[in-house]
Amino acid sequence: MSDREPEPDSPPKRPDGSGPVRVLVVDDSALMRRLLTDLLSAAPGIEVVGTARDGREAVLKTAQLKPDVVTLDVEMPEISGLDALPAILAVHPVPVVMVSALTQEGAEVTLRALELGAVDFLPKPTKNQLAEMRAASDLLVAKVLGAAQSRVLGNRRAASSSRSARSAASPPSSSTSTSTPTVDGVVVIGISTGGPQALARVIPLLQPPSPPIVIVQHMPAQFTRVFADRLGRSSAVTVKEAAEGDLLIANRVLVAPGGRQLTLTGVPPRVRIALSDPSEPPVSGHRPSVDVLFKSAAKVYQGATVGVIMTGMGRDGVDGCKAILAAGGLTLGQDEETSVVYGMNKAAFLESAVAAQFPLDDLVPILQNLAAFREDHARNR
Repeated sequence: MSDREPEPDSPPKRPDGSGPVRVLVVDDSALMRRLLTDLLSAAPGIEVVGTARDGREAVLKTAQLKPDVVTLDVEMPEISGLDALPAILAVHPVPVVMVSALTQEGAEVTLRALELGAVDFLPKPTKNQLAEMRAASDLLVAKVLGAAQSRVLGNRRAASSSRSARSAASPPSSSTSTSTPTVDGVVVIGISTGGPQALARVIPLLQPPSPPIVIVQHMPAQFTRVFADRLGRSSAVTVKEAAEGDLLIANRVLVAPGGRQLTLTGVPPRVRIALSDPSEPPVSGHRPSVDVLFKSAAKVYQGATVGVIMTGMGRDGVDGCKAILAAGGLTLGQDEETSVVYGMNKAAFLESAVAAQFPLDDLVPILQNLAAFREDHARNR
């Protein structure tokens, strides 16, 4: 979900270890089906076992072929990719990579698909599609191979929505909903593949008072503002895409804009957002990079920093977690069972860069009562 996805942690193979990753390609364009098939078939460890031209055929072929991965076009006539997705997952819980247009409308639909159970997405160019898709062949292959190693967690949207509804039914008092006090500490979150689904289950459940939170979600520039706005519409705390000079305050979540590095500057409690020029190179393979955010947070907030590393491919954030620990802060990693991809958080855990691991549904109570969690963790070490 970034400028460049890292290679998967293990050689390309089916989830059961036997043979190449079997892919079903779904697109209403015959030309795009042919192109995707050719690009994927040329990659070692991938076999395209079938194609489908609409949502109805996609469901039938998924049930028949039981592929390891489905690439699913978002915009198709009659039955769209979004409508077909739940039916595909119902007949065969397969990792689905959405193929989406780089537009605001495409971002809205794609993010909804990720919340409904798709594991990742591939931006489809709006111009010069054939040339640009060929140029992005490495990214396409990395997305498919990464999806093959991911975990399909299913649609938790209903549970999340019901809990959000309960939160909305009991809004915070006027004194907390209108005040935005500054605080001495910060929570920084790094997340990638599986992030939109995970964060949609966490952020809407936060209630004031809540610490300032800054998130790096690996995602293209055209998607991060839409992503932040979607989270904000269902949340009691404020959620927005971070802008240059934004002040870190309680009860607000800032999402790093795609395509730019984000750092924290200043002295607590007057800490602000600084954004790099879009031409600045990726760090740890990403722009924005979790490592960049985490290291800057450790420098500014020292021991008052809490770093949370979550689902995603690669190892972005590992060095940042180590910097937070060295500064006296606390680092936490999402556990394997609740991660779509146990990658970034696994690397941090194996390199002793996280102090403790947590299941996803425990993150909200941890964030809402960090002082108690710190005390419990210190006693149990």
